[in-house]
Amino acid sequence: MTETRKKGGLAVKFVSPSFSGMPDRLVLLPGGKLAFVEVKAPGKKPRVLQVKRHEKLRELGFRMFVLDALEDIPGLLQTIAEGGDAQ
Repeated sequence: MTETRKKGGLAVKFVSPSFSGMPDRLVLLPGGKLAFVEVKAPGKKPRVLQVKRHEKLRELGFRMFVLDALEDIPGLLQTIAEGGDAQ
C-alpha cells in the first residue's frame, strides 16, 4: 500500500498457513499504531470464518478493519493513526 508508506508506515502481507481466516494485512504506523486489515473486492463481504477471526481479534483488543474500496484507504489510515476503531 503506497499510501501507508507515505505515512511512514508499513502494510505487511499477513500469512498464517496453520490458522485460516486471518486478515490480509497488518498495518503498522509510526507511534506504535497497529491494525489488522481485511482487503475485499468492492462490495464483497468477509466469509463466515473471517468474521469469526475478526471478532476474536477485537475480543483480544486489536483493531480490525475491512477495506473494500481504494478511496477509503486515506480515511482508514487516518483512523488507525488517531487510534480509532472500525465503525
